[in-house]
Amino acid sequence: MKEALTAAAHRAAPLKTPTRLTEDATRDIAAALTTLLADVFAVYLKTKNFHWHMSGPYFRDYHLLLDEQSDQIFAATDPIAERARKLGGKTLHSTGQITKLQRILDNDADFVTPSDMLAELREDNLALAGYMRETHSLCSEYNDVATASLLENWIDEAERRVWFLFESGRHA
Repeated sequence: MKEALTAAAHRAAPLKTPTRLTEDATRDIAAALTTLLADVFAVYLKTKNFHWHMSGPYFRDYHLLLDEQSDQIFAATDPIAERARKLGGKTLHSTGQITKLQRILDNDADFVTPSDMLAELREDNLALAGYMRETHSLCSEYNDVATASLLENWIDEAERRVWFLFESGRHA
């Protein structure tokens, strides 16, 4: 009986990781990171979608570019979620929650031209960098230098993706 009560108490215990940040900071930054994570997953899945459905004379180059970019985007997901948890907050629980939170629009079209794919991903990564900057500003307000530092690297990566997508989509 005692083991059952202890187990029940552990299941009901709130997620309260020790931190020097205020309760407001923990709540606000974790929420911002969770929303950002939903956007990162949306850009990841769209990048993979376009990678899988790429066609045309530059198929190989674009296919490989989007594969490389999707790997980079996916690599950010775990650190974003874990940072929210390190702060004592919660993060995503389901694909349904991603759908509710994401600000990046899906593309379910049957066919998208390669140039439209590159342009759409360029704009999505530009938006993602903007959302990261907003989250960085929030972290600065609360003096959360660790999260701000992580965001600076992800912003740089997003801007590099924008640059590559822009240059790849140019017609000389």
